Amino acid sequence: MGGVRVVGWGHRRQTREKAREQGLCDDIFEDIGQSVEGADLVILASPIGTFEEIFKKIGGYLGGETVVTDVGSTKVLPHKWAKKLPRTAHYIGSHPIAGSEQRGLEFARDDLFEKANCILTYGKKVDAAALKLLRQFWRELGCDVYEMGPARHDRLLANVSHLPHVAAAALVNASADEDLKMAGKGFMDTSRIASGPANIWTDIVTTNPENICGGIDRLVGELNKIKAAILKKDAKRIGSLLEKARAKRSKMIEFKLKKKEILS
Repeated sequence: MGGVRVVGWGHRRQTREKAREQGLCDDIFEDIGQSVEGADLVILASPIGTFEEIFKKIGGYLGGETVVTDVGSTKVLPHKWAKKLPRTAHYIGSHPIAGSEQRGLEFARDDLFEKANCILTYGKKVDAAALKLLRQFWRELGCDVYEMGPARHDRLLANVSHLPHVAAAALVNASADEDLKMAGKGFMDTSRIASGPANIWTDIVTTNPENICGGIDRLVGELNKIKAAILKKDAKRIGSLLEKARAKRSKMIEFKLKKKEILS
């Protein structure tokens, strides 16, 4: 996207200085209002719990027809909070499903969004020009773009993103410190996402509680199936449950490889 000027804002001085050093933007401001004045597109890339206050702060500085989006992992509440924006601004949620458990400017990668899925969320009424702009923006970064309502997004991501993090955290917490010293690659792979920042994930979990709790109930149900089979020493049943999971995961990996999605 030629002719683009990138302006940033960060509430930490250290982050602003690091952005300048790495040349990540053309300019960066300490004042959030100043950073969005005259912007065509505003992207929130902060913890979800900050969105409501940021919407309040930037509203008076946005020009007509400004497109506002975010990269948060839940969408129902951000859509509600975005109603505080001026009527001339157009909010559409964005969720690029990319990255790792690491955070910080030092972990930025040129190929971060290459072949990643990006979900755009909006309600019954959406500005056509704003939607076109965001489709183009994410596709030029390498994303495959999907569109859905915020409620569907939160149900879907609870299953394939939020629940896995909760499960990984529970797995680690269920293990004694001494036992963890003997953990192998399998445990490290399974528990990797538990290394994600607790404050970020607290925001995610508390803004999507019903869907995540529903997922926990289903997970507990599956664990109880395996537990019952183990207690009965029912090798056939155990094998059937494990094979079902193996086959479903293989099908998922085959799909990801076919679309050349980066899996690491």
